[in-house]
Amino acid sequence: MNKLELMKTANEVRKGVITATHSAKSGHPGGSLSAADIFTYLYFEEMNIDPKDPKKTDRDRFVLSKGHTAPGYYAALANRGFFPVEDLTTLRHTGSYLQGHPDMKHIPGVDMSSGSLGQGISAAVGMAISAKLSGDDYRVYTLLGDGEIQEGQVWEASMLAAHRKLDNLVVIVDNNNLQIDGAITEVNSPYPIDKKFEAFNFHVINIDGHDFDAIDAAFKEAKTVKGQPTAIIAKTVKGKGVSFMENQASWHGAAPNDEQYKTAMEELEKAGEALCQM
Repeated sequence: MNKLELMKTANEVRKGVITATHSAKSGHPGGSLSAADIFTYLYFEEMNIDPKDPKKTDRDRFVLSKGHTAPGYYAALANRGFFPVEDLTTLRHTGSYLQGHPDMKHIPGVDMSSGSLGQGISAAVGMAISAKLSGDDYRVYTLLGDGEIQEGQVWEASMLAAHRKLDNLVVIVDNNNLQIDGAITEVNSPYPIDKKFEAFNFHVINIDGHDFDAIDAAFKEAKTVKGQPTAIIAKTVKGKGVSFMENQASWHGAAPNDEQYKTAMEELEKAGEALCQM
């Protein structure tokens, strides 16, 4: 995909986030929206995957360590063709396979169940070690929240990743600076995030997480790194794409009501129309 196509797709992913959380009357739109561009790049450009064969053995693996942002993950999977986009309206409904957090047993395309913060990166490290031991060349990607990296398990896993020289592992931090209780700087600051990963012997790349040129360059750079895992620190805006949700911690885990849904979708429709005129 070219940059414009990626931007259009990311806008569709954002529509999916709003549609799913509105239908569920619960969920986590803020962090899903901030990560929408990362989800889009991974699933439409970066990863070796096949929606028609979700379990193919040589596929790249992805672990959503911040599992509560499942609405964004599901919207990307649906738009990529792993399951019908229409099913996003069943998010969190009784009997739906689209649970509030990723479920590898029932959702096509999901490689690891997740939701307990701090644990997803450990699973990703295990997958990357497995690839090394078996001589497979698939790559492993994991997306963490910046509030999530307050968890000590994240750094235990990072230490092991560097020790095992996992150059097939890419850790992405969605650095939107907000968590459920407010600014991460006020709750328990993990800054400087880049220097911490550097201290754990990661190759570190800082980017604007909404700039597809920067995202593209970062993932291409990661593929050139040998003997080290890579950490991409993506500076993002919580609630990106919906004006009244942007930079508001209150939208970490709250669903839009009918009026808010209408406003949000109108904004995203206009954004999509503008992209079509470019």
